Amino acid sequence: MALDIVIMAAGKGTRMKSARPKVLHTLAGRALLQHVLDTAAGLGAQRLITVTGHGADLVERAMRAALPEAPLHFVRQEPQLGTGHAVQQAVPALGEQGTTLILNGDVPLVRAETARALLAACGGERLALLTVQLADPTGYGRIVRDASGERVLAIVEHKDASEAQRAIREGYTGMMAVPTAMLRRWLAALRNDNAQQEYYLTDIVAMAEADGVPVVATLAGSETEVLGVNSPLQLADLERRHQRQVADALMEAGVRLADPARLDVRGALTCGRDVAIDVNCVFEGTVALGDDVSIGANCVIRNASIAAGAVIHPFTHIDGEALGVTVGEGSLIGPFARLRPGATLGAGVHIGNFVEVKNSTLADGAKANHLAYLGDATVGERVNYGAGSITANYDGANKHRTVIGADVHVGSNCVLIAPITIGEGATIGGGSTLGKDAPAGQLTVARAKQLSLAGWKRPVKAPKAG
Repeated sequence: MALDIVIMAAGKGTRMKSARPKVLHTLAGRALLQHVLDTAAGLGAQRLITVTGHGADLVERAMRAALPEAPLHFVRQEPQLGTGHAVQQAVPALGEQGTTLILNGDVPLVRAETARALLAACGGERLALLTVQLADPTGYGRIVRDASGERVLAIVEHKDASEAQRAIREGYTGMMAVPTAMLRRWLAALRNDNAQQEYYLTDIVAMAEADGVPVVATLAGSETEVLGVNSPLQLADLERRHQRQVADALMEAGVRLADPARLDVRGALTCGRDVAIDVNCVFEGTVALGDDVSIGANCVIRNASIAAGAVIHPFTHIDGEALGVTVGEGSLIGPFARLRPGATLGAGVHIGNFVEVKNSTLADGAKANHLAYLGDATVGERVNYGAGSITANYDGANKHRTVIGADVHVGSNCVLIAPITIGEGATIGGGSTLGKDAPAGQLTVARAKQLSLAGWKRPVKAPKAG
């Protein structure tokens, strides 16, 4: 059966107190609306129709960039006259038949399984509502059932509810599945004779009852997946709820977390056996940790693959961006190291404190243990790269490559001016600045002769006048 999905994302989000549209605020590294669209894209819809309004240009541009392959359609609600009015704007983009699933752009954690259950409850014949049992349903429309508790008679908005109705704990989440042909007819009949003079989508429940269409309710699996975001406080609360769910899933899979409350996963993190992660670590993009990997405290790791047995010491920053970073088996990284895009490290590589590696390949057993920079370099096996040494890879206009052969020893405080090749087994004397290739197996030194001047005196400041 044909499926269209309508996502309401037109609200200004005044309580966010931000110039940014509410649905572009991020949770776990992605915009709220992107979470919903990512879930919707996996449901097999023929169209994903997002109703935009406040900041529409920004919202539409951001979502097209984030999901370039998804069947995205945008319609605008200007002015915003209620939820029913929002869905009315989507009617021209809907199919004639099939089912329409309506989701909220500021409810980011709704699960695909829940959406599928809602569609199954609809079955192309019924009006199916997604509801949730809440300890405090303030702000939610209340589900009013008949005496048997089986049939849904109405949804009453919080601001229009009586005291007795406000005592009901079953709340409407704003999400529903509706036969499209019926939805079209009911939307055309909406009226705004209510306290807010808005067109409520929830009024179609009474219309369904009048038409003899069964109204059913499906309970969400948890409160967390249907919580909306209206303020920074709610966003922060939902972030921690989500991160705790991620942490629990990791620990159930065998990952050892020093403190599950101090973990942030803002993308996809996969872990092998016996992985240990210390406190305050942030994982972004796509990160894979092999068996027995240890991640020290306060590390930030983005778009990286870290092989079995590697140790990432505290305060290490790994950012693969588009190129990615690869850390080989048994390598030791940090503390205070930085691996940038294109860093590819073999097995047993050591990258120590305050060492930066960018777009460089280090073969098995290579070491740069202290205060060094390797950019646009190819480094052979067992190279020892001295403290304070750098590859000068940029000439002000273009970047050039440095090639260091196997078993090279580069002394401290050396500058290798690319393009340059250091032959296998060469030794570069400390303090050397090389602008030409160094031959294999030889000592190369390029520094001024040391002099001591017996009669030299250090300058002194002239006495102040007066």
